[in-house]
Amino acid sequence: MTFSDGGDFQGGRVKRGGGGRAVAGGGGLIGIIALAIYLFTGQDVSGVIGGGSEPDPAAGGNLVDSCTVEQANTDPACRLEVTVQALDTYWGAQVPAAGATFAQPGVQAFSDNVSTACGAATSATGPFYCPPDQTVYIDLAFFATLQQQFGAQGGPLAEMYVYAHEYGHHVQNLTGVFDAADRSGGGAESDSVRVELQADCYAGMWAGDATETVRPGTDTPYLEPITAEELAQALDAAAAVGDDHIQQQSGGGVDPDTWTHGSSEQRQKWFTIGYEQGSLAACDTFAATDL
Repeated sequence: MTFSDGGDFQGGRVKRGGGGRAVAGGGGLIGIIALAIYLFTGQDVSGVIGGGSEPDPAAGGNLVDSCTVEQANTDPACRLEVTVQALDTYWGAQVPAAGATFAQPGVQAFSDNVSTACGAATSATGPFYCPPDQTVYIDLAFFATLQQQFGAQGGPLAEMYVYAHEYGHHVQNLTGVFDAADRSGGGAESDSVRVELQADCYAGMWAGDATETVRPGTDTPYLEPITAEELAQALDAAAAVGDDHIQQQSGGGVDPDTWTHGSSEQRQKWFTIGYEQGSLAACDTFAATDL
């Protein structure tokens, strides 16, 4: 995946996350439990069980201050920074056209652990979106895990797919999908799965348009045309995080009744729908009778 040469990029969009100090009745394991409950059920229980922690005052600085195009194409931190800027531009136009008010999500890159409004998280959590603070949290080391433990090919567009998926959850939050969906249970046809597949579809929408979305103040699109190899890497990443694949990799049997994100085939299918059809209507997984 190659960013187009149209001048350097200013940094500062992505912040550095950090761990937190435990506060009375919260933090530590309780915060991790609160986050786990939120991610799997959609229920914010941090205030009930005392999850969360006081933010680390050392956190909050810029992940990068500026990036050249070459750095955006080679350095993971710059790739995250510039991808988020491209997502801001794309969804800044799409969300108002859908009748909702657009607001950029916060984005924090962290390592080891981070404190969020959904509870405390560790690197084992993987990338996630926390609706209460409207922030995407990214551990850049996740992609090595994706390759080493789940057999993904890797590649720039594979990383961007993950960023775009989490950003898609923010779009769902803005457009009321999270409020309308019942994410209290799992299963192959559940709302939980439909939410995740829709975020995959939104990621495909962005990728399909990124070679047309022009950087503000320029006439240069963010990305060069996507190659077949790059698209295959993104689809491979989608397959690697399918519920059935993860269950197989963990040594257990495949149980669709426990799925929360969808199968590898489903995740590839809906990314492709977004990529090829490029509309919010096409990504309405809640209206789909065949996921």
